Amino acid sequence: MTDHGTEPPPELHLDDGDVVEGVEIIEDRPAEERSSGFDGVGTRREARERALALLYEAEQRQLAPAASVLDDLPVLPERFACELVVGVSDHLDAIDAIITEHSESWPLERMPALDRALLRLGIYELRWTDVPTGAVISEAVELAKRYSTDDSHRFVNGMLARVADTRA
Repeated sequence: MTDHGTEPPPELHLDDGDVVEGVEIIEDRPAEERSSGFDGVGTRREARERALALLYEAEQRQLAPAASVLDDLPVLPERFACELVVGVSDHLDAIDAIITEHSESWPLERMPALDRALLRLGIYELRWTDVPTGAVISEAVELAKRYSTDDSHRFVNGMLARVADTRA
């Protein structure tokens, strides 16, 4: 039983020691109409974080196109996360060419997979969206600090700054 006196649904398969603070039953909708996240609304930062995880997963599973990773999900992520994954997937060859062009010492295949996914995400936003340059770079650097190596944030910052400088 939750703190609010409602019973959680049995499909949650909770154990006796599990603590539930609250349960909200939302009308059943087809999977394509559902969205993950609280009330289907999340921040752009959360959407980027989810898109990064999905792009990383797609690469690890060697999915082509990368956006096919969305097909296996029972509930689609927030719309912005889906847009990012599909956008990177649709422009992957061009994005990888941009990375190769701007990388001075690291071939694409030698970069850590997470850094590659971050660069792909950032370059997609820089080149194919109207998200401000500062926001794109800042968000990518924060994700690199959180999830990648100790030096990755500097590498991601430098690469995206070079790409932004050559942006048409």
